[in-house]
Amino acid sequence: MKPGKFTQLYIHFVIAVKYRRRLLRAEIRPYIFRHMSAILTNRDHKSIIVNGVSDHIHILIGMNPDDKIADLVATIKRSSSLFINKQNWFNGNFHWQDGYGAFSYSRSQISRVFGYIENQEIHHNEETFRSEYIKLLKQYNIKYDERYLFDFFE
Repeated sequence: MKPGKFTQLYIHFVIAVKYRRRLLRAEIRPYIFRHMSAILTNRDHKSIIVNGVSDHIHILIGMNPDDKIADLVATIKRSSSLFINKQNWFNGNFHWQDGYGAFSYSRSQISRVFGYIENQEIHHNEETFRSEYIKLLKQYNIKYDERYLFDFFE
């Protein structure tokens, strides 16, 4: 019998729309989220939740350890940009900002993170994306330079 791979890796990604544009209207988001979830499934990840608001998206997955985070995020961005542009939902081409956030969680935290991602619309009635993102970076002791953060609306 060959040894198997047994992993439990939960990763939360944050990606943002380029040019600080609020292009992800509520009526098109479900299509985008389904498309992203399919990308994850096709790469053997467990898509737990994909949700967001008009200028950024949160993704929570059970990570396939054979994939690289940077490659996965690049594929999600590239494929979803092509999908969005093919739909002709607005004038011009859609792009994601460079960079991303990736945060790991234990199994005991998944329901809390799921609820947080599920309630993004409500959450952003009270907190800006910039404040939210910096709070995540600080919570995880991630050193950052303000010059290299996402472009945010203030």
